[in-house]
Amino acid sequence: MSRDARMPMLEHLHELRRRMAIAAIAVVLGAIVAFIFRGWILDVLVRPYERATGEETLAFFEVGEAFSVSMKVGLFGGVVLTAPIWLYQLWAFVVPALSKREKRWAIPIVVSLAILFIGGVLFAYWTMERAYDWLIGFGGDRLTPVIGVNQYLTFTFRYLLVFGIAFLFPVFVFAAGASGVVGSRQLKRGRRWAVLIIVVVAAVLTPTGDPGTLMLLSVPLYLLYEVTIWLVRFLLKK
Repeated sequence: MSRDARMPMLEHLHELRRRMAIAAIAVVLGAIVAFIFRGWILDVLVRPYERATGEETLAFFEVGEAFSVSMKVGLFGGVVLTAPIWLYQLWAFVVPALSKREKRWAIPIVVSLAILFIGGVLFAYWTMERAYDWLIGFGGDRLTPVIGVNQYLTFTFRYLLVFGIAFLFPVFVFAAGASGVVGSRQLKRGRRWAVLIIVVVAAVLTPTGDPGTLMLLSVPLYLLYEVTIWLVRFLLKK
């Protein structure tokens, strides 16, 4: 490969490294802020469990587990708090490859990514109490749940992040429509495939794969798909 052919690739790698560094610094700073307020964040995260089980505390089983849990809470809080920043860095890396017409959608798409990610996390939090109640209820009267805080937070963080990331997919569908890759008619004809893909992806991503959580994730994703069809059809025409 000639030097002229290598340079653009090296420039892209340097740009990617720079964007990743900015995103990482933002997450670390956000994690420090979240660590300071870790007590309040932990109270919020444990509340659905308290309502589902009636228990007010979670146990930990190792000497250093309380500290590691605090670090996890701080990191998770940093990721959520700085979502607009690292999502912007992700999109800013892609923007130079777009045409002038496509770049007009940069700011609306970044704002939509941040809103949908946070919206997905909030929706997941709203459904958590029902999910825990349904899952723990399988134990019946003979099985008593003894859930450690580390196990509980691992499940909770995955549950929240899965919803947050899954809720981003309509933006990429809309971006494909804005760049002319697909149109509203194609999206309408692909409804059956969309339902199948959404259900399969939801089954893979959900922490437990149970029918209740699967439906909680699949239904809003399909509704977002329908909204995206409407936006591609009417908004892009304008």
